[in-house]
Amino acid sequence: MKKVLFISYYWPPSGGSGVQRPLKFVKYLREFGWEPVVYTSSNGEVPEIDQSLLKEVPEGITVLKQPILEPYSIYKFFTGKKGKEKIDPNFFSRKKVGWKDKLAIWIRSNFFIPDARQWWINPSTKYLLNYIKENNIDAIISTGPPHSMHLIALNLKRKTGLPWLADFRDPWTNIDYFKNLILTEASRKKHQRLEKEVLAEADKVIIVGKTWGEELEVIAERKVDIITNGYDEADFQLNPKPALDAKFSIVHLGMFSKGRNHEVFWKVIKNIADENADFKNDILLKFYGKYDISAVEYMNKYDLGFCTEFYEYVPHNEIIKVQYSSQVLYLSVNDTPNVKGIMTGKVFEYMAVKRPILCIGPNNGDAAEIINSTKSGFVSEFLDEVTLKQNILKLYYNYKNNIHFEGGVGLEQFTRKGLTKQLATFLNEIATTNK
Repeated sequence: MKKVLFISYYWPPSGGSGVQRPLKFVKYLREFGWEPVVYTSSNGEVPEIDQSLLKEVPEGITVLKQPILEPYSIYKFFTGKKGKEKIDPNFFSRKKVGWKDKLAIWIRSNFFIPDARQWWINPSTKYLLNYIKENNIDAIISTGPPHSMHLIALNLKRKTGLPWLADFRDPWTNIDYFKNLILTEASRKKHQRLEKEVLAEADKVIIVGKTWGEELEVIAERKVDIITNGYDEADFQLNPKPALDAKFSIVHLGMFSKGRNHEVFWKVIKNIADENADFKNDILLKFYGKYDISAVEYMNKYDLGFCTEFYEYVPHNEIIKVQYSSQVLYLSVNDTPNVKGIMTGKVFEYMAVKRPILCIGPNNGDAAEIINSTKSGFVSEFLDEVTLKQNILKLYYNYKNNIHFEGGVGLEQFTRKGLTKQLATFLNEIATTNK
C-alpha cells in the first residue's frame, strides 16, 4: 500500500468545521490503496475541543505531532483576552473593531504571512525531511487554511520531488476577509507571490466548490479540480432516529458571524408572529455554536427573546441528533463581495438528515445550486422579505399539517467515502506521472 503524508493543522481532538474534511479523507483513504501518515500540531490554537472525533481516527494510523509557536499571546495582550480564551475565527471579517483590534490586525497582516502559523514552516520542513528519509512516502497532501501548511509542502516538494496535492478548503487571496487585512503593498505582493508559487508547483490543486475553482484557475493559470465537502454516511446511521421537535424549530448550527446574521430573518419572523398567533406560539429559533453579539441585538430589537435559544459548542456526534430533531435547518450565507462561491460544509450534513433547509443567500450561488438540484430546501436573496416570508410559511404549513418533507435527491455523490475515492484517484494520477 502506498503512503501519503497528510499535512493538516486541524486534527482531533480539535473541533469545528476545519477538521472534518481532513479527518474524513484519512478515515477512508486506506480503502483506496493509500496509507495516510498525518502531520499536525501538538498544541495549536483551535476553535473548540471535541473528544468524540478521536473515535473516528482509524486504528493504527501514524499521527506525527510537533509543537508550534504561535503569536496569539500578542493579540490577546493587545485586546485584553485571557490566556485560555479561544481566538474568534471570525475576527478578521468583523465590520466594527476597536483600535486595539486594528493594531492586532495590522501586526497580523504584515508580520505573519501567510498566517499566524508561519513560524511552524521551517521546523516542520526539517522534521518531515528527516521522517521522509527514514520512511517510504509516496505522495504529499497539504490542506489549508492555514496556508502555511501549503508552504511546508512546497518546501518538501522542492527538496524531495515527491508528488504533491494542495487542497484548498477556502481561497487564499480571494477569501472574503482578505480585503479587511490592513496590508502594505509589499505584504500584499508577498501573499500573491506565495500563493502563485503553491499553485504553480503543486502537482494537483483541488478546492471545495465550482465558483471558487473558477476564480482560482484565473490566479493559477492552470486547471483546478473540485472535490466538494460532504457527509459521512456512518455518522447518520442512528437507530432509532431522534423525534422531531414539538415546536416549529428553525435551527442554525455552527459559527453565526455578523456576516451571516441577516436582519431580514429576524424582521420576517417578527412579522409572521405578529400576524399569526399560532405561529407565535409554535416558533422556536435555536443557534448552536459561537454567535456574534449582533444576534442578541436583533433578537432584542424585534422582541424575539421569548422564542430564541443560544447553545455553546456541541460535540459533532451530538449535533447530528440535533439536526435530525430540527423542523427546519437554517443556512445563512455570508453577505460578502465573492458570495457566489461560499458553500459552508454543513449544507451537506443538513441534506443528509433530509430536513428542509431554509437558506438566505444568492439565487445564483453554489449553495443555492446544490440545494435546488437536490430538492433540499428553499432559497431567498439577502434582502428579499417577500420570498423569505413565503418560504417560512410553506414550511410552517407543512409542520401544522404533518406533511412529510420529500427532499434530498441524488445525495450519493456527496458521501465522504465517495469523495475520498476521487482524492485517491488524483493521488494515483500524480504518483504515476511523477515516476
